[in-house]
Amino acid sequence: MSTYKKMDEKDLEYISSFMDRERILWGDEINEEYSHDELASERSYPELVARVTSTEEVSKLLAYANKEHIAVTPRGAGTGLVGAAVAVEHGLMIDTTLMNHILELDEENLTLTVEPGVLIMEVRSYAEENGFFYPPDPGEKSATIGGNISTNAGGMTAVKYGVTRDFVRALEVVLADGTVMELGGKVVKNSSGYDLKNMIIGSEGTLAFVTKAVLKLVPLPKKNVTLLIPFPTLAQAIRTVPLIIKSKAVPTAIEFMEREVILDAEEYLGRKFPDNQADAYLLLKFDGDSMAEIASYYDDTAQICLEQGAIDLLIADTEERSTPVWKTRGAFLEAIKGTTTMMDEVDVVVPRNRVNDFVEFVHELRNEIGIRIKSFGHAGDGNLHVYVLKDDLPDDKWEELLNIAMDRMYEKSRELEGQVSGEHGIGLVKRPYLKQSLPEASLEIMRGVKKAFDPNNIMNPHKVCQI
Repeated sequence: MSTYKKMDEKDLEYISSFMDRERILWGDEINEEYSHDELASERSYPELVARVTSTEEVSKLLAYANKEHIAVTPRGAGTGLVGAAVAVEHGLMIDTTLMNHILELDEENLTLTVEPGVLIMEVRSYAEENGFFYPPDPGEKSATIGGNISTNAGGMTAVKYGVTRDFVRALEVVLADGTVMELGGKVVKNSSGYDLKNMIIGSEGTLAFVTKAVLKLVPLPKKNVTLLIPFPTLAQAIRTVPLIIKSKAVPTAIEFMEREVILDAEEYLGRKFPDNQADAYLLLKFDGDSMAEIASYYDDTAQICLEQGAIDLLIADTEERSTPVWKTRGAFLEAIKGTTTMMDEVDVVVPRNRVNDFVEFVHELRNEIGIRIKSFGHAGDGNLHVYVLKDDLPDDKWEELLNIAMDRMYEKSRELEGQVSGEHGIGLVKRPYLKQSLPEASLEIMRGVKKAFDPNNIMNPHKVCQI
């Protein structure tokens, strides 16, 4: 393990020479929120927090940290779920939330250039106000675009449109030694050597620091329709998904929901879900340029669902009807979190035709080991979100059962030819499971890439493949 310099008053004095002191947090000035991410299971305070406003400041900070061998932790809104923004080695935390400007809308090249601290809800809203669409739609709308790029965030629209990587044309990054680089460009195709841009996307701040992103936009669909489809059992709902995918229908999103999680969301929101006749639901969205185009998709989908045993087919073709459904789906994480004292999460991804196998396994597992486990997820791309809940378990029992549950679930995902993370990343807490899931040769290549970008290992140490 590397030995990092502990920051002192001389470091504060130097950093204050090129940054406003009021944007530097030192010692007792550092809020408790900077010690953890959204799940809060891992806590460690940085020694100094720099709230940067420019690429130049990031460059100076990294050059200094590299020279002095100070560990650096990048942080956006802190909404991560795997400890990637936790300052394990204390050191310097660089907070991007003040780098929150939209810099350029290029309507000819269909791109939007933004700083890393712009929130995903602001990116989407700005694009839509100007007649364009930024499709990646992770559940946490208050996450920053820099955080989304760092984890290659996906979300509900990945079925049709893809994930964050598919919508990043170019990046401005700062390397560990302070060098500023431009990766990619506004070009649509690029076969010019190794794709360093895509290597940065999903690297969770371990390779370089993102200071600007050029995002791809698409024309804003004029219409959208939501289908809420109740099924007698989750197995019937899930087995319908591959049939929908194989048909000519092109859903924007396909989510699966169980009644027990909907009840949590109802209590959290203080509002009833539009339907209560089933224990399992598929939630689909279609978008297009006309209702006639969309109708051709959902008519076929409706027929498939009814043939597979759907109880009903509820169509929400106005915003007034669809908003309550999607708000309920969007509240699942916070709703589950509000029912327990602590929780940990698995966001495995499995082949779409194995989703039900995994969910049924989770149901059996919670009965077998006697711990509450809640799940929901993206049925259309095989990405599940499974939460293990502590409730009133003693700490030692919680650790024991959590480790059993995690080990068993990751083992099952490997059996089903799945991967450790669909969109939340590896960070600090999922490293052991990444090691189990990948061949040593792959991990060695990852470590080699890390060393090439960051020879002194100052960039977000102990994250991803550093095992």
